[in-house]
Amino acid sequence: MFPSKLPHIGTTIFTTMSALALEHGAINLGQGFPDFACEPRLLDAVNDAMQAGHNQYPPMAGVPELRQAISHKIESLYGHHYDPNTEITVTAGATQAIFTTIQACVGRDDEVIVIEPAFDSYLPAIELAGGKAISIPMELIRDSNGQVQSYALPWATIAAAINPKTRLILTNTPHNPTASIWTAEDLETLYDLVKKTSILILSDEVYEHMVYNGEPHQSIARHAELQKRSFLISSFGKTFHVTGWKVAFVAAPAALMTEYRKVHQFNVFTVNTPMQYALASYMQEPQHYLNLPRFYQTKRDLFREGLGSTKLKLLPCTGSYFQCVDYSALPIAEARLSEAEFCRWLTIELGVTAIPNSAFYAKQNESGVVRFCFAKQEQTLRTALERLQALS
Repeated sequence: MFPSKLPHIGTTIFTTMSALALEHGAINLGQGFPDFACEPRLLDAVNDAMQAGHNQYPPMAGVPELRQAISHKIESLYGHHYDPNTEITVTAGATQAIFTTIQACVGRDDEVIVIEPAFDSYLPAIELAGGKAISIPMELIRDSNGQVQSYALPWATIAAAINPKTRLILTNTPHNPTASIWTAEDLETLYDLVKKTSILILSDEVYEHMVYNGEPHQSIARHAELQKRSFLISSFGKTFHVTGWKVAFVAAPAALMTEYRKVHQFNVFTVNTPMQYALASYMQEPQHYLNLPRFYQTKRDLFREGLGSTKLKLLPCTGSYFQCVDYSALPIAEARLSEAEFCRWLTIELGVTAIPNSAFYAKQNESGVVRFCFAKQEQTLRTALERLQALS
């Protein structure tokens, strides 16, 4: 048996819980993907591209039309111009963009600061690059009953972790799984920490168009100095309800992008051609992404209102399409179930599947909080809420 490069990695919690949901006929609010279709016009655009003969390899960095559309969108929303020829690359999903960025930046024994809870692809990518992840948990803000009220960025701990070995800091806003967002002050605090160093930033912004209550998305591109050392990553799959297409992009200054592309060309080389042409065409109408906050806020509000009559404590949801809840006030909590055990119980007994937040930590970290995904049809959410009323 050959030695494993990832000996501590097994089947992801998302695969495990989705299989359990299927087995028990549960409504799967665990894995983060919509159960509704994208707009038919986007599918028509793909067909048009295929019929027009766009079925061979595109340029390694992506078709020019799509890179130009990405550049225009970022500049119009966040004020910074990325050169579509030298500073934008289309990727095979955000996970590939994250993986390739880490491989391009991180060498043996380099340290990478990861703020937890964190998306599960971060740590394996760092390990495979030979780097060392420095996992820093977000601060849990609790009420007088000990229930989790919210999460806060652990700036003092991050500052203390920075040293000459720190190569990269991973940021994520809107945040998965906590549904929190960064502020302009957070960006400034980050800059204060790195401005006298050579530390790079990987800014995971795949939920950039899901920020609520009229708040702006604080993209790394908004900060004139931070963008000079940052890789900005976002996802068309999340934005246009086509997660299975696995198309995303990375934007970075030319010098950083040169190094990124050196790895990208030997990783996937290039990305599905007709999808790229379709996305470029679809993006000519900005309302397709500008209307997204309102679209998802309606779903968020419906879901939160339904959960409000249960004994689940709702944490704030200011971004993403996730809702976290603290279940410690439920009678079942007296059995001292772990978050994973509670999610299993919820799936089998009530027919609704969630994801334990503990799965987003490198080491066991139980806080009594689980995550639901509300990127679902209204009827799906209403049926799930009817089942969850048993927790009243």
